[in-house]
Amino acid sequence: MVITIDGSAGSGKSTAARGLAARLGLPYLDTGAMYRALTAAAIQAGTSLDDQDALAEVTQSIPMAVTCETDATRITLAGEDVTDQLRTLEVSQAVSRIASVPAVRSRLIDMQREIGRQLGDLVTEGRDQGSVVFPEADVKFLIVADAEARARRRYEELCNEGRGNAGEGNEVEGVSFSEVLKNVQDRDAIDARQWAPLLASGVAVHVDTTGLSVEEVIDTLVTHVRRITHTAGA
Repeated sequence: MVITIDGSAGSGKSTAARGLAARLGLPYLDTGAMYRALTAAAIQAGTSLDDQDALAEVTQSIPMAVTCETDATRITLAGEDVTDQLRTLEVSQAVSRIASVPAVRSRLIDMQREIGRQLGDLVTEGRDQGSVVFPEADVKFLIVADAEARARRRYEELCNEGRGNAGEGNEVEGVSFSEVLKNVQDRDAIDARQWAPLLASGVAVHVDTTGLSVEEVIDTLVTHVRRITHTAGA
């Protein structure tokens, strides 16, 4: 069974996907982490974000390995596990630009489909999983949430990931909430076209996570999966 979860930055789709995978005992694929890993590598290499050929070259040349567990996706580049280095604001601000490079997308889409073939069953999340990568998925979700709520979640993640606590001026080590909000809104403008096909009636289950707890979101997803799979098997 293939379950896709697509949605905007900070909508809670990664947390929901991990929780759903754990509940169902399925491998979890975080495709955003794959794009973030290549983004971090390009930044480290000093590659211009305006040079698509150079971005394609640097990202195509780096060996990537992906390990899908029920509650995590581990990313290794050139033998180094970089999973815990991918959630900085710098990477967040650049990832959409690198993800828009056709050669990069082609490489990662091929990798994701191969992972799906090898695993057979999985929960996979991103922005084009149900629309492009796995269009024949058994269950498709589109996760949405209010932009300010998503920015607040992302800001709190930065606080919890070793960047310190928010201090005077509502900033975390020089990163303000307004900057995080602008990043979320800018990424929406770029990324929304990827899940646009899922907006059509009946294509995907839409879940608005604004105001919902993590457990409430996961409960909602589990309920829909059971209903859809029961109906399909009837």
